[in-house]
Amino acid sequence: MAILLFFGTFILAYVVWTASSIFRNYQIARRIGLPIIISPVSTLNPFWILLWRGFPAILSLKHLPFGLGTWARCTSMGWAFQDKHKLHDEIGPIFTLVTPAANELTIADPEAAHAVLARRKDYIKPAIMYEQLNVFGRNLNTVEGEDWQRHRRLTAPSFNEKTSSLVWEEARRQATSMVSLWAQKGSQGTTEVVADTATLALHVLTCAGFGETYSFNEGVSQVAKGHEMTYRDSLSLCLANIITFAIIPKRYLSLSFFPRKLRTLGQAVQEFQQYMEEILARERNSGAKGRSETPNLMSALVKASDEDSQAKESGRHSKLGLTDEEIFGNLFAYNLAGHETTANTVAYALVLLAAHPHYQDWVREEIMQVQKTSAEEYGASFPQLQRCLAVMYETLRLYGSIVFIPRAASLESQVLVNRGGTDIVLPPSTSVNLNVQALHTDPKTWGSDSLSWRPSRWFTDSSGGAPSMDKPTGQTFIPLPKGSFIPWADGPRVCPGQKFAQVEFVAVLNTLLGTHRVKPVLETGQTEEDGRKALLGMVDDSAIFAITLQMNQPRKVALQWETL
Repeated sequence: MAILLFFGTFILAYVVWTASSIFRNYQIARRIGLPIIISPVSTLNPFWILLWRGFPAILSLKHLPFGLGTWARCTSMGWAFQDKHKLHDEIGPIFTLVTPAANELTIADPEAAHAVLARRKDYIKPAIMYEQLNVFGRNLNTVEGEDWQRHRRLTAPSFNEKTSSLVWEEARRQATSMVSLWAQKGSQGTTEVVADTATLALHVLTCAGFGETYSFNEGVSQVAKGHEMTYRDSLSLCLANIITFAIIPKRYLSLSFFPRKLRTLGQAVQEFQQYMEEILARERNSGAKGRSETPNLMSALVKASDEDSQAKESGRHSKLGLTDEEIFGNLFAYNLAGHETTANTVAYALVLLAAHPHYQDWVREEIMQVQKTSAEEYGASFPQLQRCLAVMYETLRLYGSIVFIPRAASLESQVLVNRGGTDIVLPPSTSVNLNVQALHTDPKTWGSDSLSWRPSRWFTDSSGGAPSMDKPTGQTFIPLPKGSFIPWADGPRVCPGQKFAQVEFVAVLNTLLGTHRVKPVLETGQTEEDGRKALLGMVDDSAIFAITLQMNQPRKVALQWETL
């Protein structure tokens, strides 16, 4: 009886707290003056996250009549990918989600989104959303203020034209080996597109970022001496379980009483930490021997670390360099941004191209013309391969790794102006979520076919239907409203690896489609249209894993690569 009384009291207290908190936040939301959705749970409530992940059927509450379940449409991670722009079509480009914990603004207005990203001091990254990225140390993604300026100043210069040239050459080398392996499988095809593009992207990163060069079939996919896990597997486990780090500190993951899955994650953390320490040691040893090598991300970080050490030895407090922990933090952040996100984009694009063979012809036409008139080096080819870049943009528009960008208003009230010119006054510390997926599928920006994958839309000479074939090069990209396309964010905190990713993607596509054609492997009785629908179904069946969008069943349809 006492236990029942205790639980009854607890539940009653929770209901009273929830109701009073919602009422208080609702009064604040009314003063903001935007459409309001009331939710009994916060999107970051750990119990709610465990509940909808364990019992997805609970999200069917969104079908309740009279709008009573609208909150269930926008409180699960990655909801925006499935919903696209629908919710904003119904209630407006900006709305306030009132929860017991806080009010959350969701923005699908380009002008307002641009303002949020442009004013980095007024709209900061919420610590609660980014803390798990500090698992190996503070980094460019997680710091603010002067610390951010220091990290940016020390890491951004390594993303230069020399690096782009190196990325181009290494991506082409890796892609040549990868497509050769795929073509050897013949009519059986390959179901390892996602895994193989991840290996390719990781090899490009280790080459251009850390000065480590591997063949496609070796390197990070092989267990190094002194290790029990490969570099790739240890990194992949850390990335796949990144949310766990926000709940359980990494130092506790290896405790013997934890489940085996958590202990394996603990081992992965230790293995990846060791790999990073070895990379750092090799770079320092290389610098001590006076080797003249191409500057890379790692050499820039080591130089910054040495400045910090020298300052401490001389008794000065340095705000110029980076600690070793900050180096490891940035290495992990760049592995996330430069490996998983780029690999996902390449994989999605290849599946979509297999489903749209006319776009393969469209891209190949440009590749052939560029090869006739230019050398295959980065400087001569990359600027002309605009259709390859358009394929990347269109893939990121619909299947970008990040479906929303979280921010929080600073400790002072902020005034935000939307596309209609209306001033919106936000109370201090208001949570702000930029709905990237909705911005990328807004019919006002992208037209009535905003949900269709059509790379030719990126050019001013594109018709509304079939892709233009009459101007392989020299086409002009369409002008877009600021804030309407933000796969790399925007403003001062735009991703410094944007050019890195673009060069890598274009180099891979140029290599693959210049020599091969891809198509789905058809099951018995399937038509080409059946195969196309199966591929589109595979990419549409995607969800957020950890923090990035990924296909749920990437091996469902095999891809056959034919040599031209």
